[in-house]
Amino acid sequence: MKKLFPQRFSTLKSFVYTFLILSFIIRIVFFIWSFSSIDLSILHILKTFIIGFLFDLGTISFFVIPFAIYLLIFPKKFQGSLVDRVIIYFAYFIGVLIFVFSFFAEITFWEEFKRRFNFIAVDYLIYTYEVVQNINQSYPLPILISAVVIFTFILIWIPKKLNIFENTFKNNDSFSVKVIPTFIWIGIAIIYGFFIQNKNAEWSANRYENEISKTGIYSFFAAFRNNELKYDEFYINQDIKDTFALVKKMISDSDDQIESDKLNIQHKISANGPEIKPNVILIFVESLSAKFLNRFGNENNLTPFLDSLAEKSISFDQLYATGTRTVRGMEAVTLSIPPTPGRSIVKRKNNTGLFTIGEVFKQKGYSRTFFYGGDGYFDNMNQFFGGNGFDIVDRGRGFLIGDHFNAKRTNINDDEVQFENAWGISDEDIFNKVLQQADLAYKNKKPFFNFVMTTSNHRPYTYPSQKIDIPSGTGRNGAIKYTDYAIAEFIKNSKKKPWFRNTVFVIMADHCASSAGKSELDIANYHIPAFIFNLSNTPPSIIDKQCSQIDVFPTLFAYLNWSYNSNFYGKDVNKFSKENERAFIGNYQKLGLLKGDHAMILGTVKTDNFYQWNATNNAMKKIKIEDDFLKETIAYYQSADYLFHHQLMKLK
Repeated sequence: MKKLFPQRFSTLKSFVYTFLILSFIIRIVFFIWSFSSIDLSILHILKTFIIGFLFDLGTISFFVIPFAIYLLIFPKKFQGSLVDRVIIYFAYFIGVLIFVFSFFAEITFWEEFKRRFNFIAVDYLIYTYEVVQNINQSYPLPILISAVVIFTFILIWIPKKLNIFENTFKNNDSFSVKVIPTFIWIGIAIIYGFFIQNKNAEWSANRYENEISKTGIYSFFAAFRNNELKYDEFYINQDIKDTFALVKKMISDSDDQIESDKLNIQHKISANGPEIKPNVILIFVESLSAKFLNRFGNENNLTPFLDSLAEKSISFDQLYATGTRTVRGMEAVTLSIPPTPGRSIVKRKNNTGLFTIGEVFKQKGYSRTFFYGGDGYFDNMNQFFGGNGFDIVDRGRGFLIGDHFNAKRTNINDDEVQFENAWGISDEDIFNKVLQQADLAYKNKKPFFNFVMTTSNHRPYTYPSQKIDIPSGTGRNGAIKYTDYAIAEFIKNSKKKPWFRNTVFVIMADHCASSAGKSELDIANYHIPAFIFNLSNTPPSIIDKQCSQIDVFPTLFAYLNWSYNSNFYGKDVNKFSKENERAFIGNYQKLGLLKGDHAMILGTVKTDNFYQWNATNNAMKKIKIEDDFLKETIAYYQSADYLFHHQLMKLK
């Protein structure tokens, strides 16, 4: 140990031990937190903590290098001088502050997502305004900041009290004594930087054990480096011609016209009967898991309106979200494609001028508007929607859409807001704005498609008081019930409008409230509700076919008897045969195809795992691969990625 930490490195040793101890404590916390969901065998526990320690060691090595190099090259005759003391104290303070802050942040992140830092944490670093406001409204921020500062000073006071800093300032270590540990630490950092990846911590079939084995800071920078994943480099491939031949077979029906010899999925949808052109309002509900509705087993009466609406609508009872974030749901609905690996297309470069459902509406003579109660700059929403032909109505703070998008932007003013939190105005307020804009469109005698994103069902779960019987800010149940109330008020107010009789309302969740679970992809936590309400030419019904978010608008277009050129993977659900029912589920790394009670999941190291899913207890049993099922899964995801990267989703 003395070779790693000679006397001049005494402070560095304290720095390393501080990080390792704090990291061990946070791992214990997450272990206890997840106690009921992990394997408690001695072997699994040991493996979790040993792998965790190795990742801690790799993480701290990156912090050690600049500190060690300074201690190595700083002239011996000036050691202990004022300059030396200021630099070492300041470096130690900054390093420990980072450690303490990251550990506090990890606890709040784990509470929300049951994961170490990932893509979401990277996004949160970019969109600091919303995140800081959210933290401030969700937690006692002054207390948290005070705790971080106090804890940091305690961790500095302890080594100072033990004369560790003085040992660093007063020593006779030669250059040769210090150079060996410096190069050892550099070697450790090189090994981890070039050869050890964050996914190497994913040794278990139990997701919680994998997450506990990781180190938060290491996971954060891994997500920062790998925010886009090209399918061909990370996942199982097959011949691209075979892939498109198979995809075309799966997405086309007998009456569709599709080009069989090209690497694209362009096809012609032909409908029978006269077209109808009602206004369409999509209410995209934040984090509305199916399990929150009475009709899916909830006993807390959180969604009385939506439950009553199910009897008057076309209700999708086996619908699954494609991902775990709002932008992933937006991608699925607007582009009607399976989830591509890495970050959502909504957040990527070169994501404008694409063929979306908005283009179909445009061809039918509709205006298209995206409504968001916060600033649409967040998550790149304004660029995506504005760059794909939608006008924007949002609560902007000055970030404007580029002129080349040719999008009209309408701001939501202060006098139109009764309540606002970190994520935006209340759902009632955004719905009032929708009513206002719908009146204008009706006055101009132009059919409209409005994409409305709600925000109230999001931490800090605050909303206008005295609207429902659950106090604001007390938890998600209240936020869900308030959103249900706001939708009910919106429908009630819409019924007073002259445009109501000719308006269809699509109500759908963007994703579930939580995606965490033991398995690679927790299937139950992708189940979402959706309704098509007020469709004049079709009686209410229950669609009990397994399907995906990408299918909802192709199904609506079929109800409206629309013929159109399509670049969509989604299909009219009513044409599904039992063997063709399927749903797409994924996160930024795992890509899954669900068919009945079987699920194929593709991973980033060209892995393929096949499971039998028990919907009753949500258990996943690994079974032998079915080759045809694997080929179908590859075909969907490989082709979707190919289309985007070869700009074949672009408008012609």
